[in-house]
Amino acid sequence: MEPATVFSISIAVVLVAVTGFSIYTSFGPPSRELEDPFEDHED
Repeated sequence: MEPATVFSISIAVVLVAVTGFSIYTSFGPPSRELEDPFEDHED
C-alpha cells in the first residue's frame, strides 16, 4: 500500500474512534455523571 493510503485510513480510523467515544460518553452509562449547568443556576 502507498503511504498516503495508509495515512488516510489511519486518520479515518482515529476520527471514527473519537466520534464513537464522544457518543458513548454523551448518551451511554457515563452520561449519568454529567451535570447540566443550566439546571444548577435556575432563576
